[in-house]
Amino acid sequence: MSEVNKTIQKWHASFEKGTDFDSWGQLVEAIDEYQILARQLQKEVQSTNASDFTEEQKKTLGKIATCLEMRSASLQCTQSKEDFKLEELKKLETIIQNILTYNKEFPFDVQPVPSRKILAPGEEESLEEEEEEEEEDAAAGAGSTEAFPPRPPASQGTLLPRLPSEPGMMLLTLKIEKIGLKDAGQCIDPYMTISVKDLNGVDVNPVQDTPVASRKEDTYIHFSVDVEIQRHVEKLPKGAAIFFEFKHYKPKKRFTSTKCFAFIEMDEIKPGPIVIELYKKPTDFKRKKLQLLTKKQLYLHLHQTLHKDS
Repeated sequence: MSEVNKTIQKWHASFEKGTDFDSWGQLVEAIDEYQILARQLQKEVQSTNASDFTEEQKKTLGKIATCLEMRSASLQCTQSKEDFKLEELKKLETIIQNILTYNKEFPFDVQPVPSRKILAPGEEESLEEEEEEEEEDAAAGAGSTEAFPPRPPASQGTLLPRLPSEPGMMLLTLKIEKIGLKDAGQCIDPYMTISVKDLNGVDVNPVQDTPVASRKEDTYIHFSVDVEIQRHVEKLPKGAAIFFEFKHYKPKKRFTSTKCFAFIEMDEIKPGPIVIELYKKPTDFKRKKLQLLTKKQLYLHLHQTLHKDS
């Protein structure tokens, strides 16, 4: 079986898994599966490498990702006016299976999720010098404003609500308070991507983006936003870590770039404030080759709250 067929088979299995959870009423698990699959499809759509898919097929994949996100939103908000039903989503199963030959009109009037270009780690590294120059250029225009102008889609974020409680189990809320950067005033539309990865760097939970930061002050960018970790602490795999990737927009290149990252490991999960070190990109989800971003006293400031249902 070719690599592209293996990929399609994996997507189809994930789709089936999500719709099964959905039909069984396991809504949290369904949302997880839908959002992970939507992100995988988006990654393929945004890929700048040689692709096995045509531009038209990528557009279809992008529309499927939109439908998955719409169904997730319907499950999370029962009062939603734009309810996207499971029966409607299931119509997409044959399209995923036959994406290489599908040539009919898409069954729903939706648009692919709008996205900025997100560079692969290698591309980011090669553009580092250009980025630094751009940051200097941006300082003149961006450094004078106190708050950041909203720029969709990142301005709204993709944060998820807290999971239902389970007896004897703990849920973790992480408040991202602020990040210290020497060039904080130069960052345009900064936001954080939060993910939970196992030892192999594989996603354990749906990835979440914060809204664009609320304000900047001296060497700090303030977020003051709560992130609900989408799995009970006791169910997180041994050796997992929670990652925080700081991203910002590059107007000249029209892409969003990861500037640095930080993480907390399982033994660091405890109530109260925590200050963690920042590391140079590219993000090393396996935590093998870590390089500090700076020797200056600049960190990511968090506050952890554990919720236990007794």
